[in-house]
Amino acid sequence: MKILVTGANGQLGRDLMSVITGGGDDAFGIDIDTVDITSREAVHDVFAGERPDAVINCAAFTAVDACESNAETAMLVNGMAVRWVAEASDAIGAHLVHVSTDYVFDGSKIGPYVETDVPNPQSVYGRTKLVGEQEAMALESGVAVVRTSWVCGFHGNNMVKTVHKLAQERDSLSFVDDQFGHPTFTSDLAPLLYRLALDRRSGLFHGTNQGAVSWYGFVQEIVRLMGKDPAMVLPISTAELQPPRPAQRPVNSVLDNKALRDAGYQATRDFREPLAELLKLL
Repeated sequence: MKILVTGANGQLGRDLMSVITGGGDDAFGIDIDTVDITSREAVHDVFAGERPDAVINCAAFTAVDACESNAETAMLVNGMAVRWVAEASDAIGAHLVHVSTDYVFDGSKIGPYVETDVPNPQSVYGRTKLVGEQEAMALESGVAVVRTSWVCGFHGNNMVKTVHKLAQERDSLSFVDDQFGHPTFTSDLAPLLYRLALDRRSGLFHGTNQGAVSWYGFVQEIVRLMGKDPAMVLPISTAELQPPRPAQRPVNSVLDNKALRDAGYQATRDFREPLAELLKLL
């Protein structure tokens, strides 16, 4: 089986490429340096030329705050480019797995979000990613949209790497204790996306690691696993952040993986397990 991965140079894309080849399938990766996915012609040309059996779309403009001041670019990459990817996949009969985000929700729900909850994004990033979901599913040709959250991995920049560095340089760290979600690790997310591609599974899914926690609690766990005192992490509110963040974050972005459970997929691990594995590599 041949699987095309967009955003192949990113933290998720790089793990996906390894997982696919490790599973005995052919992986073909593209990224901004080789293919401009905002160009319909470029996307159709490469898909028609490579003719993959499945496509996993990891390409996105994920700099949440930068999206606020670059709304047009965010819409091109996170929204309209997904139309070209979906069209090109459909034209060759390739199954599409598209990665989305918890930011499609406003965070006001009491309790975890399930797939049938109505999105209400509050940021440019969230709005453009919701457009991408809609574009992916518009052709109704067998597409899996997978919302995930708080993604961390060995490659690229992420919260675990940031905290790992800062905790060795400072005596104390401050993180917000009023935003809650599921930290998700590429070591677990990549195999899930690969499995959905192999199964040609269609529908809307929430795919995260398990264990709801605040950013403050997450950072405490990182520090603890580093062998340091979790008390060095101090709680602050989002309102106390200086400078304030341009993009509004959901207070609650805990995603219940209900659709995956209902489809018979095994529950992903508690986030503390892959977190401990990642820290051993840093």
